Amino acid sequence: MVSSELDGFDHKILACLKREGRMTITDLARHVGLSKTPCQARVKRLERDGFILGYQAILSHEKLGAGHIAFIQVTLSSTRHEALEAFNKAVRQISEVEQCHMTAGGFDYLLKIRTKDISSYRRVLGEKLSSLPHVAHTSTFVCMESVIDSGMNE
Repeated sequence: MVSSELDGFDHKILACLKREGRMTITDLARHVGLSKTPCQARVKRLERDGFILGYQAILSHEKLGAGHIAFIQVTLSSTRHEALEAFNKAVRQISEVEQCHMTAGGFDYLLKIRTKDISSYRRVLGEKLSSLPHVAHTSTFVCMESVIDSGMNE
């Protein structure tokens, strides 16, 4: 199944669950205008067909001591397959890396790093990120304020 095969009810279900993943089937059915049984069947189908990949809790990074965000542009010394695979494998081992995206353009990867503060970030950069395989250059951009963060409920 592809997204063009989803109907209005499916899109409403996905929008509701994106906002509130813990919504009961009864509440979800009421919000989208279906009875409970067909709504539950649609949710199961959306899960089975890979439109819903899972459910997760949204945590307070500030309260957990990881409120500092930095974005890092990483340029590799080589973009051969072996170099990319070595970098990918190694970067997955760094717990402070929240996101890692391979990019097209002036650099090779964009990383989102969460730490306690700038001092903690500096240690992660010096001890972990800079020593990743094939890293030739990094540029850091420190987040001053998150204006939109789709992982956060307002």
